[in-house]
Amino acid sequence: MTTARLILAIVSTLAVEAALFTVWRWVLPEWGIEIPLAALIVVMVAYAIFAVVDFWFVTLILRRQAIVGLSTMIGSKGKVTTPLDPEGLIMIKGELWGAKSIDRNIGSGEMVMVVGQDSLKLIVRKAGASNLKGTEDRPTH
Repeated sequence: MTTARLILAIVSTLAVEAALFTVWRWVLPEWGIEIPLAALIVVMVAYAIFAVVDFWFVTLILRRQAIVGLSTMIGSKGKVTTPLDPEGLIMIKGELWGAKSIDRNIGSGEMVMVVGQDSLKLIVRKAGASNLKGTEDRPTH
């Protein structure tokens, strides 16, 4: 897949440079604009360098694995913002999430821990020593 992207990047860079040359050679003289060949070469080299750096940067970004989403929330602690009876909203890492409580009613301001997910809702229970069962050492952020 990276080879295909590399070929596409090379072809698109050559197409842009061919367009620059065409504009320099035929369009600008029609309008009475004369730009030295050295300036055209500098612009083409600068664009080629930009294209290489852009290709490298985008390839690095595309290779990274996403470390976000519902599955990464399990074990996180959060604060209830609207009472969970059994559903409501919680705040985790500065984000509001829809949540469903296993422990039924949990009031606003109480701390909860994510124990699972159901579609786009987090399944939570009160964060307390008796409910965590050995997970109290997990980081919250």
